[in-house]
Amino acid sequence: MIAATEHSNIATHRSLPAPSEVKAWYPASAEALTFVARSRRRVEDILAGRDHRLLVVVGPCSIHDPEAAMDYAGRLGTLARETRDSLYLVMRTYFEKPRTALGWKGLINDPHLDDSFDVEEGICRARRLLLDITGRGVPVATEALDPMTPRYLQDLVTWSAIGARTAESQTHRELASGLASPVGVKNATDGSFAVAINALESVGSPHRGLGIDAEGRIALIETRGNANAHIVLRGGSGGPNYDVGTVRRCEQALASAGLKDNIVVDCSHGNSNKDHQRQHLVLDAVAEQIAAGNRSIVGVMLESNIVAGNQELGDGRDLAYGVSITDACLGWNDTETALRSLAQALRQPLLDRLAPAKAS
Repeated sequence: MIAATEHSNIATHRSLPAPSEVKAWYPASAEALTFVARSRRRVEDILAGRDHRLLVVVGPCSIHDPEAAMDYAGRLGTLARETRDSLYLVMRTYFEKPRTALGWKGLINDPHLDDSFDVEEGICRARRLLLDITGRGVPVATEALDPMTPRYLQDLVTWSAIGARTAESQTHRELASGLASPVGVKNATDGSFAVAINALESVGSPHRGLGIDAEGRIALIETRGNANAHIVLRGGSGGPNYDVGTVRRCEQALASAGLKDNIVVDCSHGNSNKDHQRQHLVLDAVAEQIAAGNRSIVGVMLESNIVAGNQELGDGRDLAYGVSITDACLGWNDTETALRSLAQALRQPLLDRLAPAKAS
């Protein structure tokens, strides 16, 4: 008898439809693709300093209820129109969740919230939801976590993130270098930004690596490098990193690496000490820096939902509507108040940033 030397720890596997099949089931219209391309250009213009507005990536920590997500998108669309003179709002639509140990891995992995892992349905739900949200005129952001899923969804994504846990991964650096959307790379979980800066150098360069093509076949992928990658400061185990001194050190480190000093500040995670009610304090501090003349902070991130806080997933039944099942979030009323105040406070300072910087 010949001993089995591979797959001994694989219990089963299920084939999934190719990206081209899912896109054929849920095609993006010419209008949808035009909207996404235009939204990306607006983010690119913010990064290049051609658009004075502040990028705001805001929305639920993770999406688990498409109905509530559409409710949130409708509210955000209205707020985006009200604040469009100062802010460019992009909705967080995170479908995959990195886990420190164990836990729910997101809508794509477990759409039924019951450990059934109906990934095919998860991919389809995610694509349908992106089509519905962009169809309402709301651009979307998501985290590129699994290297395969962007093939199914990336055509509908305006802004992508590489998370703190994966910024050091060569696979994710290569993935980000080939994404069509602008990419924010988060600092390491300890709060330092050296790993993210190394990642940005890599993400901006061409790569060759294994991936899948539109038909789901293994392919050698050659990327051009992503010219619109930038750092996201999210704090870490060492504490917050959005203060004036840390932002200046980050600017200097980016300049030393020959990178543009574009910085997005995540108001959640380590910067809020994982207290969702402190996010507005981070937002206020960022606004003060911009009002005082800071030119490098081009965006912010907020975790926000319809109802404040979070709830335990349990068996997936009887969940409260509009409440996160992962990180705790700001409620909608507080989100609306915070962003209206931000838009008002920064209207003139952001316009002033379009003027050439004064010589020191």
